[in-house]
Order: sequence, then C-alpha cells, then structure tokens
Amino acid sequence: MASAFTHAFSALALGSLFKTTYSKWYYWMWGMICAVLPDADVLAFRYGIPYDHVLGHRGITHSFFFAVFFAAFVAILFFRKNTIFSSSWWRTWFYLFLCTASHGILDALTTGGLGVAFFAPFDNSRYFFPDEYRRLVVSPIGVKHFFGAWGVRVLKSEFLWVWIPCLVIMVVGFVKARLSR
Repeated sequence: MASAFTHAFSALALGSLFKTTYSKWYYWMWGMICAVLPDADVLAFRYGIPYDHVLGHRGITHSFFFAVFFAAFVAILFFRKNTIFSSSWWRTWFYLFLCTASHGILDALTTGGLGVAFFAPFDNSRYFFPDEYRRLVVSPIGVKHFFGAWGVRVLKSEFLWVWIPCLVIMVVGFVKARLSR
C-alpha cells in the first residue's frame, strides 16, 4: 500500500481542482478521509479474514464499487447544504469518488502485495499496473515498521512519483481558481 500521508495528500491535490460552497478545509478533510479509509480493511487480519478474500486487505474497500457508494454516503451525510443530485452535489460526489478510488489506484502502483480488487464484489481478481509504472515502494502495514529505513524508502519514492505531481496539480488548481475570480 502507499502510505496514509500520500493517500491524504493526493486528496488535497484533487480538491484544489474543484469549486465548493463549503470551507476548503472541511471539503479537503472529507476528501482525505475518503482517500485513507479503504485501508481500514487491514482490520480483517485481526478477524482471521485472509488477505485474498473479498473482505481482505485491498479487497472490496479498494474497489470502484465501494468508491461509488462510499462517496455517495459521505456526500449525503456530511454535505447536506447540497441538494441531493444537484450539480453541486454531483461535483462533491465526484471529488469524493476520485479520492476514494485514488486509494486503490495508488496501491496498484506499489511494488508489493497481492494487487487490488478493483472490480469487487463482481470479480475478486487482483490487479497491479504494469511493472514499468510500479514505482512506489510498498508501505509496511502498521506504524511500527514504518518508522525506520523502510519508511524512508517509501516516502522517498512517494515524494518523487506522487507528491511532486500532486504539487503541480495543486499549482494548476490554485492558478485556475485565481483566474476564475
């Protein structure tokens, strides 16, 4: 998996591209939650659910199916100012969907694990992007192993392959917002 820091940062970058009537921090906070939450599936290990099970790590919570419904759940529950199915609601839903879906996409760019079940629950096959695109050093599961040499390698690869492009996206988003005022 990519680190939680990188999942959250990608949500900030995506958020810079969207207009909202909500406070940017509120909007971005929910985007970051959507981007990080799919890794709650690591709790499955505690309950004896195997990694490759649809409910296991990188299973259904990393799927596009989950992203569609989780984004709608968050948009309905936490963005009540937006009338459901209005253009502002759809814009918010799309941002939250992209944040949630970005989790699996980033994980499919890592160098380890069993792949991502993008199409669960309909198909539990696990996928990675082709090797030439898998540049992210896989992050260890759990905090204990992250703070050390492995974590430094993870952050270096993520900075180069995710954070720098995200910073470019953020600059574009902020310039676009400035020009539209």
